[in-house]
Amino acid sequence: MDELIDRLIDLAFAEDIGDGDHTTLSCIPADAMGKSHLLIKQEGVLAGVEVAKEIFHRFDPELKVTVYIGDGAEVKPGDIAMLVEGRIQSLLQTERLMLNVMQRMSGIATMTRRYVNRLAGTNTRVLDTRKTTPGMRMLEKEAVKIGGGVNHRIGLFDMILLKDNHIDFAGGITNAIDRARDYCRAKGKQLKIEIEVRNLDELRQVLDHGGVDRIMFDNFTPELTRQAVEMVGGRCETESSGGITFDTIRDYAECGVDFISVGALTHSVKVLDMSFKAC
Repeated sequence: MDELIDRLIDLAFAEDIGDGDHTTLSCIPADAMGKSHLLIKQEGVLAGVEVAKEIFHRFDPELKVTVYIGDGAEVKPGDIAMLVEGRIQSLLQTERLMLNVMQRMSGIATMTRRYVNRLAGTNTRVLDTRKTTPGMRMLEKEAVKIGGGVNHRIGLFDMILLKDNHIDFAGGITNAIDRARDYCRAKGKQLKIEIEVRNLDELRQVLDHGGVDRIMFDNFTPELTRQAVEMVGGRCETESSGGITFDTIRDYAECGVDFISVGALTHSVKVLDMSFKAC
């Protein structure tokens, strides 16, 4: 996965700098040295520090990065998260990519922490989804972890999730489960199998058939969720998904589900305000 992040950094520099940062190159001497610090301007959870260090060092290995506040720390306006020293041209050319990454990751970590705190005292954990920015999934899912959440599957390759379309195209729940299990045996894959159910009747079919590791209750009400959890009775993991908001998430957690997936952690996040200033 580190290779994916390296490729993302290279692509980001290519799209931003192109054949040269002509503003910087035209007015800043190549040998001019300076310092910039990362100033926090909003309360939240800091994330992306380690990625920022990689961005700086990948562009200019001679840049010196001093970290004062690490990933996962709660920050407030006026905090200085890091100091970077070296060629001013390098400071200016890395500024925007570093901020884009850190602001978005910190926004995701901040929102995740809010949801995690909302569930304090329950046994339910917050999951992310695949509703991520193309190319930035690894960074966004890392931000969820920094905020205290749990990664669901990273992509289509590390877990089997039988959703409604898979089930309908396969000809039903039992067909979908059996084909998934046969596929794993044939390919020698040790993949967890999760299946989505839309109502209690589908849940009964899954429980009668067996063969899955987790059941997702899709767009259930809290009342139906409580019934569903009781029906499962701890035989496999349970997950709630679909239209669950910050205001309603605790109602679902109190039904006893193991996980609640929240697409908003990554698809509707507000970035955390910060700036990179000369000092």
